[in-house]
Amino acid sequence: MDGQVRDAKRLAWRTPTIIILAGCLIGLITFGPRSIMGLFLGPMTIENNWSRETFALAIAVQNLLWGLGQPMAGVIADRFGTAKVVAFGALAYAGGLALMAYSDTPILLNMSAGLLIGFGLSGSAMFLVLSSFAKLLPASQRSLAFGLGTAAGSMGQFVFAPLGVAFIDAYGWQTTLLIMAAIILVVPLLAGVLRSDPAEEAAQPGGSQSVMEALSEAFQHKSYNLLVIGFFVCGFHVAFITTHLPPFLADEGIDPAWGGWAIAIIGLFNVFGAFTSGVLSGRMPKPQLLVYIYSARSVVILLFLLAPVSPFSVILFSAAIGLLWLSTVPPTSALVAVMFGTRYMATLYGFVFFSHQVGAFLGVWLGGRLFDTFGSYDVVWWLSVALGVFAALIHWPIKDAPVRRLAAQSA
Repeated sequence: MDGQVRDAKRLAWRTPTIIILAGCLIGLITFGPRSIMGLFLGPMTIENNWSRETFALAIAVQNLLWGLGQPMAGVIADRFGTAKVVAFGALAYAGGLALMAYSDTPILLNMSAGLLIGFGLSGSAMFLVLSSFAKLLPASQRSLAFGLGTAAGSMGQFVFAPLGVAFIDAYGWQTTLLIMAAIILVVPLLAGVLRSDPAEEAAQPGGSQSVMEALSEAFQHKSYNLLVIGFFVCGFHVAFITTHLPPFLADEGIDPAWGGWAIAIIGLFNVFGAFTSGVLSGRMPKPQLLVYIYSARSVVILLFLLAPVSPFSVILFSAAIGLLWLSTVPPTSALVAVMFGTRYMATLYGFVFFSHQVGAFLGVWLGGRLFDTFGSYDVVWWLSVALGVFAALIHWPIKDAPVRRLAAQSA
């Protein structure tokens, strides 16, 4: 009993506000460098005489391994606690950025930008932060916290995009990558705030379920499978635009600096979009919200394709797509928690996110491959429009309700 009292006093400072602030800062820092990989495409391919597909493949591998590692990181986090996973993931992430600065062959690029950064992100990025919010915060605060955590990641994109442009101009792309690696080393210092007790979680209602039982239940649930399929489209959109929008604008005769500013504007407006999505997730059916978001993405991309490319159209597109950028994350995260509870939130959301990263892999790789084949990005832009419509249809029949096991326990 005395030990429990001491533990309670030691952790008393970890109020919901502190947890959310630390998690948001982790999300901001980890999301920043990976969101500006497209800024390195030009200088690295020119200096090393690579094709765009060579660089795009490494970033595609990064996204795929991030997705492959996310369920594994989720299982480990659910078993041993999130803080350790985030700390080790951040170290791998920083190491990958540092090695990327010295990558002068495709193999080294795939090892650094692909393998190390990919697996590092799976253990340190905001998606584990969101699962921590689900575990550590009261149910009444989760949707808002999901929105804030996602918005913080977007703020990282807004902050790091102009920083990346400025650092590359001032110090070169290699030194910029080393600076980014040093910044990531702050994350292990913050990770302790997200510490949870898996044994305590197992004692909660539904906590006696094993991880294999949780996975079996999830993959037999129609709404979960639709959520997994639909999140593929979000990954395709985000990764393609992040990596290929800067070179696309340069190809259209727009000053290359606009590539960085476009990514920054997307990040800034997604701060508002993600926060609003988090608020709406607690006030309206989450599947319906996702239908609206994916439908709007298709409309925005279509209008961008039909309009003449200019700095003005870039600003409008970046602002509009920014409002919809990661606004899918709060309702998607909340649906997993609603359906299955929070005991295996990191694991189950990890598989949803794996689908996201398969889409990201294809968005990045196809962008480079089809550009090299056809000399333009037109096919991928039109494919993005069609996928948005597909995602809207997929989310329509999803049920915003707990599985029978949880419903029976709460009855």
